[in-house]
Amino acid sequence: MRLTKFSLRGVALIGAAAGLLGGVLMAPSPAQGGSVLRLSGDADSAVTQLGLARTAGSYLDVNSGATVINVTDAAAADAVRAAGFAPKLVARSGAQLAAVTADLDASARIAGTTWSVDPMTNQVVVGVDSTITGAKLGAVKAVALRHGAAVRIEQMAGTLSLAISGGQAIYASGGRCSLGFNVRRGGVDHFLTAGHCTNIGATWYGNSSRTQVLGTRAGTSFPGNDYGIVRYTSTVTRPGNVFLYPGTQDITGARNAQVNETVRRSGSTTGVHSGRVTATNATVNYPQGTVTGLIRTTVCAEPGDSGGSLFSGTSAIGLTSGGSGNCSSGGVTYFQPVTEPLSVYGVSVF
Repeated sequence: MRLTKFSLRGVALIGAAAGLLGGVLMAPSPAQGGSVLRLSGDADSAVTQLGLARTAGSYLDVNSGATVINVTDAAAADAVRAAGFAPKLVARSGAQLAAVTADLDASARIAGTTWSVDPMTNQVVVGVDSTITGAKLGAVKAVALRHGAAVRIEQMAGTLSLAISGGQAIYASGGRCSLGFNVRRGGVDHFLTAGHCTNIGATWYGNSSRTQVLGTRAGTSFPGNDYGIVRYTSTVTRPGNVFLYPGTQDITGARNAQVNETVRRSGSTTGVHSGRVTATNATVNYPQGTVTGLIRTTVCAEPGDSGGSLFSGTSAIGLTSGGSGNCSSGGVTYFQPVTEPLSVYGVSVF
């Protein structure tokens, strides 16, 4: 489901098993006089410094508030603990899980499938929608079988798609989407939305009759990525916030998602909904093409929500891409991390 707001009240940003393989590792401290690798920065930086052979991702422990980093040896655990994070010993390294996803990329890139690493269970989760049956399902299972307990297959409700439908939002000749975040570059205002939205038209409007021009497409990237940017050519008010149906949430910065954190999404079809981040760097095989590096969540969404805002507090996190299910029965929704288009286009939230 490709989901595709816009509020002329200010172009207010819309669009806002295995069990665990080990507990938090309490490895003994290094012998007196020994040295511990010094890590710096956030959890992502710590994982990068230790390398994929010694780590396997990180996530938020919602009970303690600690950031947990998966490690494969006691020395790495000591370094993680010294840096202020909570280590957990796991059976499979990031390198081993990356080999699984590489095999899926090579052997099972079938429309209707997704895959991502679940750091909380130390597995690769493969999602299959209702179209994956017969030989297609057999191909997916064959890859999973090669990797045993490292892979978990999950059935997704409905069909994975990129649908765009009519209604109040931002409009182009090809359909409707939701505005993501207002951004600025050198004093010039733009807005971000999904790339599968900006692919469908160059001129964007604030009403369904397409008489109120908002701006003109300045960049688009889909498939591969799923983001696009529109430069405002109108004088419509465009504050740096997300519309909450009703009310607004000010957005002052942007960051990457953290697995297991709670996030909210705003979109023109279904308004505001919340859920949990279940993975980052997910691969999604839409019928229209493959997109990589997405955020996987339990937040619901429906056609028309595409491009809308994923956020937490005052932080912009992502742009609604697509998924399966709906906001009545629930589903899985994927988001383009917002930090990438901010960097690519040299813009910032305000």
